[in-house]
Amino acid sequence: MGALTGRRIVVPETREIEVLAGMLERHGAAVIRCPLVAIRDAADPVPLVAWLERFIATPPDDLILFTGEGLQRLHKLAGTAGLADKFVAALARVRTITRGPKPARRLRELGLKADLPVEPPTTAGIIARLASENLAGRRVAVQLYPESEHTELLDFLSGAAGSVDPVLPYAYASAADEERVVETIRAMATGEVDLVAFTSGPQLRRLRAVARAKGCEPALTRGFARTKIAAVGPVVAAAVEAAGGTVAIAPAGSFHMRPMVNAIVAALGESTLAAVKTPR
Repeated sequence: MGALTGRRIVVPETREIEVLAGMLERHGAAVIRCPLVAIRDAADPVPLVAWLERFIATPPDDLILFTGEGLQRLHKLAGTAGLADKFVAALARVRTITRGPKPARRLRELGLKADLPVEPPTTAGIIARLASENLAGRRVAVQLYPESEHTELLDFLSGAAGSVDPVLPYAYASAADEERVVETIRAMATGEVDLVAFTSGPQLRRLRAVARAKGCEPALTRGFARTKIAAVGPVVAAAVEAAGGTVAIAPAGSFHMRPMVNAIVAALGESTLAAVKTPR
């Protein structure tokens, strides 16, 4: 018997849903797949290619990378435009500032490394780290991500740096149909789900948007109260708290899916074992 045998776990992940579901299923969990957010290319590639051309022609001093997805899509678009090698060469000349492990991993896949991994891996963490430096005259490029408020960071950079050049290389779209999301919310509210494992902030925003649209916000509130919540890292944990939930399980220091699964196994596996050992 696996450590998660009998546990029903909702997985809202989209791009790597089968990877995460497989990890949990190998421990015996019954996984409810409810992909909440799909990732799409930006509607208009022209300004992105123009950004890439500027980046290559006159590399900035710094590049802030929020997500691995953003760097991957910029590299892919550079390849489509015949600029991939030049883009990587320019990247090698720039100080890269990364929020979290995913952009650092994408850099390694390109044969590069993160120059300044930021802790904690949040927007506030980036601002706090850069506030200790003299950025006067430095040119800073910023890879943004959708549906997030970047005003504070961009305002800070506009005041501290010589110039700021942001780029938004992808967009979010709805993934699971609304009825499946509503069914998941109701299952949480009635205690049919043991855990929801969130891997991104937009998943919380979509969940709340569907709850509002379908008139089941009270059910979502009950679901958050009755269902344990796991978060892959502090950014997602903050989104959970903003949505009215409480994170019960999170990896201690490495914010990837596997450490999150290990934390889930450690937390839920103990109670599963205790339940098996308890005489009826």
